[in-house]
Amino acid sequence: VLEHECFQFSPLGRPLIHNIVSRFTLSFNSWHRKKHQDIQALWKHETVQKYLETLSKEYQQVSHLLNADSINDLEQKALRTRWANLSPIAAAFQEIREAERELQELNAMCRELDSRDEKQLLELALEEKETLDKKINMLCRKLFQLLVPKEKYDRSHVILEVTAGRTTGGDICQQFTKEMFEMYQNYADYKRWTFDIVNYMPAEIGGLHHAAAHISGDDVYRHLKYEGGTHRVQRIPETGLSSRMQRIHTGTMSVIVLPQPEEVDVKVDPKDLRIDTFRAKGAGGQHVNKTDSAVRVVHLPTGLTVECQQERSQQINKEIALQTLRAKLYQQIIEKQLSQEQSARKLQLGTRAQSERIRTYNFTQDRVTDHRISYDARNIKPFFPPPNVRVKKDKNFSSMFALQATVKRN
Repeated sequence: VLEHECFQFSPLGRPLIHNIVSRFTLSFNSWHRKKHQDIQALWKHETVQKYLETLSKEYQQVSHLLNADSINDLEQKALRTRWANLSPIAAAFQEIREAERELQELNAMCRELDSRDEKQLLELALEEKETLDKKINMLCRKLFQLLVPKEKYDRSHVILEVTAGRTTGGDICQQFTKEMFEMYQNYADYKRWTFDIVNYMPAEIGGLHHAAAHISGDDVYRHLKYEGGTHRVQRIPETGLSSRMQRIHTGTMSVIVLPQPEEVDVKVDPKDLRIDTFRAKGAGGQHVNKTDSAVRVVHLPTGLTVECQQERSQQINKEIALQTLRAKLYQQIIEKQLSQEQSARKLQLGTRAQSERIRTYNFTQDRVTDHRISYDARNIKPFFPPPNVRVKKDKNFSSMFALQATVKRN
């Protein structure tokens, strides 16, 4: 949407991929269930091998063209850019091939070392074989990371919003929304990001209706961009129900992740704004009840509305709200440029119905499932640790979804 195997989520050569996406997807969906131990199965897949062969040949052609005297400066600049993109992929590809050849030689040697006198030599060969196998796994992971292109906003900070589902679940939605928000807060702490809460609307029973936060740090959007969408929870409530009601309850909540470049150059005419002040709600003592420190900013041309009530100063809340508004307006500019794609915010929020879920957290089965890539992760507790306990986010969800999306796009 965690480095413990709970949250780790083309460049180049297009024509081949268009014809083989469906076969790759089927293979991918059968492979991912075996987790990282079978990463070589993906490496050996015919589709991936053909794709990498195409990139390797293109790299050789580009290298040859760069040495030619007949190209002009503009062509040379384009070729150098292409060469820089292909070079690490071609190098990793060849390195894996060489390691595989060494492994084949070791396997042949092990088959011949069967006498007792050669037992010690066989043990050494087996140790070397295990080392090579780990090396190939590591190189495959590196290669697949290289195949996922770096997107324009990967290094950007983000605005993260969570909203309790309206269509089902009631109280369980609000409680789950609170747990999810705290999970992202803990993960931000683990990654040493800055997590600034902009808006927080608690529910009466202790859950959360809606919350938003600015998250800043290294590569925040790259790690969180696949979290946007509807998340479903399935669990038996621990307290507050009679024995007759002790059954599995289902609820949903939505996550929105918007990139926020460090310099958001969006001009906002003050005439287009309506700024309202009101008294903040929630915890905060007498100050909350006696001063109109909370700020609501409405952008009249687009209807966008942002609120901020976290600071005691009305002026600071106004500045934060305007910053959030600029980021949302900037997001609309991005979406207009990408005319073939739907609005990212609308796509992530959807209707908050169960049918639109991207991930399910099933507490009764101790399982988290990402439905986009049909990937299951067990041991759900690390996702929702107690307060002050760091969350380790597994890269599998995001990296595998990114790789599959890359192949589908190309």
